[in-house]
Amino acid sequence: MKNSGALSKSLICDADISLFHAGQHNECYRFMGACFTRENGKLGIRFTTWAPNAKSVHVTGSFSDWNIDDKYALKPISFQGLWSAFIPGIKEDMHLYKYEITTQKGVKLLKADPFAFYSQKRPDTASVIVKPNGFNWSDKIWMDKRRNTNIYESPINVYEVHLGSWKRGEDGEFLTYRELAKDLPKYAKDMGYTHIELMPIMEHPLDDSWGYQITGYYSVTSRFGSIEDFKYFVDVCHGQGIGVILDWVPGHFCKDDYGLYRYDGTPTYEYKDSNRAENMGWGAANFDLSCPEVKSFLISNATYWLKEFHIDGLRVDAVANMLYLDYDRRAGEWTPNKYGGRENLEAIVFFRELSETLFHEFPNILMIAEESTAWPMVTKPSYLGGLGFNFKWNMGWMNDVLKYITLDPVYRKYNHNLITFSMMYHYSENFILPISHDEVVHGKKSLIDKMWGDYWNKFAGLRVFAAYMYTHPGKKTLFMGSEFAQFIEWRHYESLEWQLIEQFETHRKTKLFFKTLNHIYKDNAALWKLDYSTEGFEWIDADNADQSIIVFMRRSEKPEETLVVVCNFTPIVYYDYKIGVPYLGEYEELLNTDSQEFGGSGQIMDEILYAKTGQWHNQTYHLTIKVPPMAALILKINRIEEDIKEESKIGKIQLANIG
Repeated sequence: MKNSGALSKSLICDADISLFHAGQHNECYRFMGACFTRENGKLGIRFTTWAPNAKSVHVTGSFSDWNIDDKYALKPISFQGLWSAFIPGIKEDMHLYKYEITTQKGVKLLKADPFAFYSQKRPDTASVIVKPNGFNWSDKIWMDKRRNTNIYESPINVYEVHLGSWKRGEDGEFLTYRELAKDLPKYAKDMGYTHIELMPIMEHPLDDSWGYQITGYYSVTSRFGSIEDFKYFVDVCHGQGIGVILDWVPGHFCKDDYGLYRYDGTPTYEYKDSNRAENMGWGAANFDLSCPEVKSFLISNATYWLKEFHIDGLRVDAVANMLYLDYDRRAGEWTPNKYGGRENLEAIVFFRELSETLFHEFPNILMIAEESTAWPMVTKPSYLGGLGFNFKWNMGWMNDVLKYITLDPVYRKYNHNLITFSMMYHYSENFILPISHDEVVHGKKSLIDKMWGDYWNKFAGLRVFAAYMYTHPGKKTLFMGSEFAQFIEWRHYESLEWQLIEQFETHRKTKLFFKTLNHIYKDNAALWKLDYSTEGFEWIDADNADQSIIVFMRRSEKPEETLVVVCNFTPIVYYDYKIGVPYLGEYEELLNTDSQEFGGSGQIMDEILYAKTGQWHNQTYHLTIKVPPMAALILKINRIEEDIKEESKIGKIQLANIG
């Protein structure tokens, strides 16, 4: 069906309609939903929605006193189900509205707008008309730097945050985006993080879902303020040198009756096959990734956040649920693909098209897959047969190390592979090491409380674990509260226990430890420059299971930047412990997690260490060191012997000249 004569060609053209129905429109939010425009010399709103099986569609709202009238009827503008109408006289924003959709059976549904830019604060559910006010961005320096940065060879240390519970006001209410902008970006910068990752901030009805059951994919949640308020928050983050990553949920959506679920009375955004549509585990509905209009909706949504809000990356939630037709299902509960397999072929195509589209327009963004299986080539480009992400959470590493740290050290020697196995597959993907919100809820215990032993050993265990995590190849993600050792599990309905830092020295010292560790990570290229090159890591000793000690090197292209890492996962001090090292010269402690300033026992080596000739651990040289209990050492090279010799030679020449 061609455009009607009343349809504003400047807002919706034939190409828009064709691309939307072909699944190839990357910015369909520019004409879908409620858009201020001028038609036939009159100002008003053009309402457009997609309801392919509707009998009729009307818009109603505060501008019409919620009356249903034919003058508010939308008309079909395509054979594939686009409905649209221009309503003149609506000049002001903040009007509430919904669509009344009449099904083929005559049932009337009242639906929020899938493309609404703003929504009422829960428990109210109407969409809100907003004018797209221009925002005066001040982050050009950040955006230019991002465009020219090799993200694979850069430090990425992500602080995962739930905005509703990072901090709250004195009255227990949410802080606004602008109030959060006063403290959170500065805190992240001071602590040494490079990015903040926000749990979903798209509109959702239930706080308990943490934002993962979405009703308004284009609506920044009104819990914390306006669209401009959130842009301000991002702008302030960029001004502090902090990137912003959003959790994004393209796999499933909320089944509340005013949302996307059975939008026109039939499966619309979800699969028609109930075996594929129903997500029993989460009580949600799965997006139909074979549907072209759904692909336009989702890819445009990703574009919307990246383009309109200057977001630096998306962490894509529950990728495995999208890739496997039998995910969390028993036999008989899933429908095989056309070849009889369990792979969701439409999801593979979707991810490839998504990545190609986004990286073409937004180079150097972070596209992070939360993918919990061994699906191959997740972080390889689509032209090589990959899914097209550039990073993937290393869930295998996470599960292994979290199991290991709960063990009594007596038994750790029998499970040594849990801390070494990750390097067997590390180079198969571009991994991020995550300790996320999912690991500190639902009876799993907080990170500090997972640690084995008494109070002292728990804190020591946290420090050695964190040092191991930050020196292991791969970028990092850590959930809020872990950095000062909050003992209770994360509670989304209240603030983190910041008072622990003021009241207890050990928590204060733990925060200092994480700040120190974060800055050491950022300041030392060996810990990130060659994360995904085999030249960036080398085992010195991976096999000392009896003492539960591992020794390894991290490297950059410069030999003098090499770091030697020693991790002791038992509460035993080892004196005169011999380790192989790569260079003859001077070494000293860059970090000792047993330092008293961090709450340790003080088994430090406050002296220069001199390597000696003599092969050990397959290295040409060796050091004799003290290994502190339940602790990690990072040793840096002060001078390599060749440098010492050259300096001595220069000194002799200078003396001769003076003589």
